Amino acid sequence: MITFDFPGMLFVIILLPPLIFLRHFWKNRGGRLSFSFTIWNQEVFKPGIYFSKLILFLGSFFFWLGLLFLIIANAGPSLVTREKIYMTRGIDIMFVLDESPSMGAKDFLPVNRFESAKGVIKNFVQGRDHDPVGLVSFGKNAVLRIPPGLDYDNFLTQLGNLQLLDLGNGTAMGMGIALACLHLKESTAKEKIIILLTDGENNSGEIVPESAAQIAAAMGIKIYSIGLGSSGKVPLEFTDLETGKIYRGIYESAYNEDILKEISNITNGEFYQARSPGALDTIMSSLDSLERIEKRTKLNIKTRPIHRELILLGFILILSDFFLKKWIFREVL
Repeated sequence: MITFDFPGMLFVIILLPPLIFLRHFWKNRGGRLSFSFTIWNQEVFKPGIYFSKLILFLGSFFFWLGLLFLIIANAGPSLVTREKIYMTRGIDIMFVLDESPSMGAKDFLPVNRFESAKGVIKNFVQGRDHDPVGLVSFGKNAVLRIPPGLDYDNFLTQLGNLQLLDLGNGTAMGMGIALACLHLKESTAKEKIIILLTDGENNSGEIVPESAAQIAAAMGIKIYSIGLGSSGKVPLEFTDLETGKIYRGIYESAYNEDILKEISNITNGEFYQARSPGALDTIMSSLDSLERIEKRTKLNIKTRPIHRELILLGFILILSDFFLKKWIFREVL
């Protein structure tokens, strides 16, 4: 944003159009010789050299642009920047996302459970303000994808690159929770939460979900667990990342609701059932509004005068016009 100390000076700009007209377009401005061609029987005069006309045009353009910059500089322009500074820390949020093959079930049309979960995470993160977010995903193994931080653009890029079966055929739910707790251990935030999105039952890893929940509770971390998918037979499709082969079939959908409830109860969190995309959107919206804290901020305003740069640029442009006409056209004045 640009502000002016003497904005009244800008009214001088309205004098430029008539001056340009008088200098370049008024017929009686002088500098030309007029004579009649009525008795001329020879060949007509040919147009001037286009390159010369271009140089003359550029010179005049530089002159008037330089004059415009000088007028603006006299108005005292300053570049004003506003920086929002947070006085309090936000909530630390870790997403724990299931990457097992069953997340390829297509009961969250038009996409599968996995892509639908990625979509709501994306919307959730885009709606946060100064809350560090991180991501752990799990299949047969669990991996930290993104440590808690405020680089939302990087988070969304890494989230978009996640693929099913990238971590093997399995569901290491307990390992995923424990890994998220590990990376929230050093956090100084007043509130720390884990949002678990899964459609399966723990069948891999050395740590069971209940033990991982005890670890989270001891660290003051709440776990909001979301069970994805409808029960019964649903179509399933996923791609083997090693061979590129696509597998399709019918999957008997079910997840261990009792374990998810227990995980949340141990940590004073909540358990949610998401049997459709609409239900999942509603759940994430409610979590978005539920897990917010009052943030104290201050607005830091910085002002930097820029009249010196405009004066320098204006003189350079005006001198460019002068030297173009002196060196190329050898004008006397």
